[in-house]
Parts: sequence; C-alpha cells; structure tokens
Amino acid sequence: MTWVYDSRLYDTKFQASCRMARLEDAALASSIPCRLISIFQTSSGRYGVKMLVVHDSSESERRSK
Repeated sequence: MTWVYDSRLYDTKFQASCRMARLEDAALASSIPCRLISIFQTSSGRYGVKMLVVHDSSESERRSK
C-alpha cells in the first residue's frame, strides 16, 4: 500500500473536501484500487488530499515481465 498525494494544496478544508469527493467518484468509476481517501493539514495551515492505493501482486508481476 502506498500513499499518493494530490499535486495541489488548498486554502480551506472545504476546497480539499470537494477535491476528495471528485477523487472518490473517479476511483469508483475506474479500476484504481483505492482503500482510503483523506484530507491532511500541513504545518503552514493549508490542506491537501491523499489516497491509500493498494498494489495488487499480480499487477507488479505483469510490470516486471
């Protein structure tokens, strides 16, 4: 499992939650094996979105061939 961070930071928690909702919809519509999507706050007070992506062992075997 790996954390994948969104490339942008937001000024408000509301903006980050809107982005999180879009990422949840995209993860459901696609084949992204996402376990968790959450909001985090940086030490500067800005907000970001991160996803916990599960790596399938069969997928890593396909990449190595």
